[in-house]
Amino acid sequence: MAGPFEYRQARELAQAFAAQGVRYLFLGKGGAILLGFPDTTQDADVFVEKTRANSQALLTALAALGFELLALQRDEILRGKDFVQIRSGPFDVDLVFAPDGLENFREAEARAVTVEGIRVCSLDDIIRSKEAAGRVKDRETLPRLRAFRDWLRRRES
Repeated sequence: MAGPFEYRQARELAQAFAAQGVRYLFLGKGGAILLGFPDTTQDADVFVEKTRANSQALLTALAALGFELLALQRDEILRGKDFVQIRSGPFDVDLVFAPDGLENFREAEARAVTVEGIRVCSLDDIIRSKEAAGRVKDRETLPRLRAFRDWLRRRES
């Protein structure tokens, strides 16, 4: 099992994605951490635009980073399967083509932010996705994510 996801890994993914023109947004707790949320996570959740060309670029970027994908995983990525877990690389990545609670990539991208060259879903979208997923671990994190969002809003006003 890989250790906790680190900012360095997000930067490596973002750079590899940029080199191939991959359209992506960090999502989940990893995305919130990139926005300053004080926590840790074991993997990166990456919302990827669901097009054949984007999926092909994604495969090239992952290979350049040293991810070794099974034929089944490559096929799932090319098909844009809703959720693809990758545990065969330098760190763990969850590719999400259809996240809970978010209508589509284009609309999420319009609300997204860039943190030091890394594209990240808005905190509201991260919260919305966790609310819609409804998993126990998400329900446990949601009060802290909402408090963090409220703190950011107070700080910005």
